Amino acid sequence: MFRRIGTTVVRHPVWTIVAWLIAAVAIVATAPGLPSNSDESSFLPKSYESIKAAGIQDEAFPDSFTPTATALYQRGDEGKLTAADKKDVARITAALGTKKIDQVQKVVPGPPSKDGKYAMTLVQMNDESAGQPEQADAAQVLRDDVKRLTKGTRLEARLGGPAAEALDQQESSERGEALIGIGTFAIILVTLLIIFRAPILAVLPLVLIGIVSAVANGLIAYATKLFGLQANSSISSILIVVLFGVGTDYFLFLMFRYRECLRAGDEPKQAMINAVGRVGEAIACAAGAVIIAFLALVLSTLGFLRQMGPALAIAVAATLLAGLTLIPAVVSLIGPKVFWPSKSWKQEPDGARFAALGRGVQRRPALAASLSGLVLVALSLGLFGFNATFDLSSGSMPKTKESMVVQDRMKTAYSAGAAAPTDVYLSSTDGKPLDKALFAAYTKKLNAVDGVANARMSLVNKAGTTADFTVTLKYEAASDEAIDRVGKVREVAHANAPEGTEAVVGGMSSIFKDIDTAVAHDYRTVFPVAALLIMVILGLLLRSVVAPWYLMASVGLGFGATLGATVWVFQTWQGHSGLMFMLPVIMYLFVVAIGTDYNILMIARLREEAREGRSPREAAGMALRHAGPTVAAAGFILAATFATMMLAGNALLTEMGFAVSFGIAIAAFVMSMFFTPSLTALIGHAAWWPGHGDRAVEPAAGNTVAESENQSHSQSQNEDQFTHDPSRTRG
Repeated sequence: MFRRIGTTVVRHPVWTIVAWLIAAVAIVATAPGLPSNSDESSFLPKSYESIKAAGIQDEAFPDSFTPTATALYQRGDEGKLTAADKKDVARITAALGTKKIDQVQKVVPGPPSKDGKYAMTLVQMNDESAGQPEQADAAQVLRDDVKRLTKGTRLEARLGGPAAEALDQQESSERGEALIGIGTFAIILVTLLIIFRAPILAVLPLVLIGIVSAVANGLIAYATKLFGLQANSSISSILIVVLFGVGTDYFLFLMFRYRECLRAGDEPKQAMINAVGRVGEAIACAAGAVIIAFLALVLSTLGFLRQMGPALAIAVAATLLAGLTLIPAVVSLIGPKVFWPSKSWKQEPDGARFAALGRGVQRRPALAASLSGLVLVALSLGLFGFNATFDLSSGSMPKTKESMVVQDRMKTAYSAGAAAPTDVYLSSTDGKPLDKALFAAYTKKLNAVDGVANARMSLVNKAGTTADFTVTLKYEAASDEAIDRVGKVREVAHANAPEGTEAVVGGMSSIFKDIDTAVAHDYRTVFPVAALLIMVILGLLLRSVVAPWYLMASVGLGFGATLGATVWVFQTWQGHSGLMFMLPVIMYLFVVAIGTDYNILMIARLREEAREGRSPREAAGMALRHAGPTVAAAGFILAATFATMMLAGNALLTEMGFAVSFGIAIAAFVMSMFFTPSLTALIGHAAWWPGHGDRAVEPAAGNTVAESENQSHSQSQNEDQFTHDPSRTRG
């Protein structure tokens, strides 16, 4: 199949390139814009209590005031506000209310702080555009107006709240994407120049993957619109890294094999056909594992991850298609000139380093397996200290952003939970008006909950069937303490609801509590489903039911080592309270799926060596010798490109960048190079049961005599090289 694909593409390279260009132009020109949403509540299904509470609020209190933005005032000298200062705050609040800013529905004064140093203006916006760009635009207008209106006064004003956070997150994301893009391009360009010493070959993947990126982004936008998915600005940054990192991986897989075929004496076009035929299956299976792992995210209960899964799967599918068609077409059209001005492609380089590593694994596979396994287990011990944090907004931007400064100031000026209070909605189940005489006792029960700063009955709807009790916690909404306490508030609210009523608890802390529950659900579903499907792919590729088990076990150890190392770096050494809640799921998928890529490449080469009649230990040594340079180069580039995410300057992408890059380095340089081949050598022929895919094979019956002679000549030539110079490698 892959040989036929290679033959078709190489024989018609111009038509293949033209087809790609036409598709790219058509998709980019007609694709809708990709929406972005930073509203955490939109990530949860309607069955969760916090979302039910939001529905009750909309239905029972359609005109209720929920601040979307908060202007926080303080004096420049940080002293107490004077009567003149308070008058200025009232004037600014009135001016904002009369301006009729788009999306702004109501502007009211907020309460002063207990120490008298702070005052607020509360702004309510259209809740239908929550987390959307329209609110970010309105926040920018508000921020500019507040700054203008405070000129000539002794006040300093800053804008915070969800709308301002969306604005700051958008700006931070744009800066992060630019840095990640530049860093990714630079790493790929410099690394390929060092490997091949050929400028054409270094620039080529950037150009080709750039075309693939345009196509993938257009297809993702279509899928998002078609299926009504939610997006988050962090996806764009992740897409850049996935497309260019994975795309360069597949480019390297193909180019190393193409160079090997040229050195074996193949005519240039035939070399590309043979390269696609030999490595195409490994690339397709590797991409299939990644795609299936990403698609497993559709089982997530979180909208953000459900969106990310299909988006990344589409990106990898487009990259796979390009790896089997566009890249071979372009390279076959250029021919060996793609390696200009280097001459090294004509002659075997000195591969003593990987040859020595291969001989070490061949001679002492038990030692290699034990040492590499010990490293993985030792690093995995750190995962027991893992703690999750849930504030996606603050995790997606630096703490120096204005909205984050407001959030921190409000923690000290007011109760830490004042910026995002919890609401308990008590509703009649029989449609009759609530008995208001019971409200005082119910409020007392809520006030008695440990961690509650204040609880009060705020309002009752017009029908008298629903009452809103505002509960202010002593802790910031996204903190571990608040999430734990809101669970106690739920228990008390449910248990003490008067007969004939039902209580539901809403607010940001309640949302984070439900996200915690949803993530726990994902651990129980996404993880095993992704692992099972990847094992199926491995089983089909290797025709074995044994190898997939220890391959997945090694990848599982790699995941544990990665999470453990990330916990030690960020929680232990840097003192973070925890890691972003979605990090283990994302890390699992990247490390498991992409880590499996390198295992597939190594095990496929090991099988190929075994089919040439070598023993399991010899095959393991030769596989490391030949596939080692490819895995090392691909692993380094992919790990380095993911590390560029740390340039974004926010907690989410910094943690994700470190974790995924470290995990890929572990997958490439520990699992694929040592753990997997040494285990396979130790297990021997039993690793391939029941398909016995390691048995030597005769040339296919359908091959022509010329093809068989060519294969025999190439193999003989290679064997002579091994015999006379054991330090030389086929690439």
